[in-house]
Amino acid sequence: MNTKATTQASPNPAAPFGLAGICDCHTHVFPPAEQFPFALGRHYTPDLASIESLHALHQSIGVERVVIVHPSPYGADNACLLWALRTIGQNARGVAVIDDATSAQTLSELHATGVRGTRMNLETVGQNDPSIAQAQLLRTAKQVAPYGWHIQIYTNLGVIEGMHDTIMQSATPVVIDHFGRLKADRLLNQPGFDALLSLVRAGKVYVKLSAAYRVSEAADYADVAPFAEALIAANPDRMLWGTDWPHPFPPKGYIRQPEVIEKFHNEDNQAAIRRVVQWAKTQEIAKKILVDNPAQLYDF
Repeated sequence: MNTKATTQASPNPAAPFGLAGICDCHTHVFPPAEQFPFALGRHYTPDLASIESLHALHQSIGVERVVIVHPSPYGADNACLLWALRTIGQNARGVAVIDDATSAQTLSELHATGVRGTRMNLETVGQNDPSIAQAQLLRTAKQVAPYGWHIQIYTNLGVIEGMHDTIMQSATPVVIDHFGRLKADRLLNQPGFDALLSLVRAGKVYVKLSAAYRVSEAADYADVAPFAEALIAANPDRMLWGTDWPHPFPPKGYIRQPEVIEKFHNEDNQAAIRRVVQWAKTQEIAKKILVDNPAQLYDF
């Protein structure tokens, strides 16, 4: 099967509003472990998730561009990410994971292959100390400054609130994963959400309206709508959308065991893209979220 992303002259009829150039800003790829071994200290072992399956999904929902986010089971070894970007081609960009030992030569290779950001995955490892997060943000910003990358952070509202002033002063763009891990069953005035809105209004962070199942247990994630609409109203130019495919998210109460292959969360991706269009309310704002904002941030 041809794994290259589509480059159609006319809009894909499956795309909302007939939009061309829709970007899925949050996906992962998991080839066989024999091809790219997992890190020994990983928190979980994912099932297989091929580029071919990702491409088939995107064809079915009208997505033409993709961002591959380097997942935690590989640690700071970005070999799988580089392979995926080279395989998919010009319609793919990447978000890498780096550490203090990552060399300038490696960063240059990542950039040349399509990487435009790096991820701080605090939530998966249970890091909830804002002072530690701030120090990591400042170190990482110095590393990536020569390449103009952004820093993507997966964390919760408490940490975001604690980092508010540091992010406000940062010259490096920041992307917040998965609604900032807010609690959709709580009110809009829950602790930390005002801090996130403040950063959005100031244009200091992008927010991924992705993986509603990580913040809600309601039917069709209906309780996420007020939060999504508030974030969009605060600054539609700082909103992004992603599927989080193949949805590596354990059931509630499940204790992750790295020696056991973990099945993916079952998610309706057609419904996910319909929700973001509903939250956007207008074609103009939907185009910002699905096409224009990612094109600018990821350098398409």
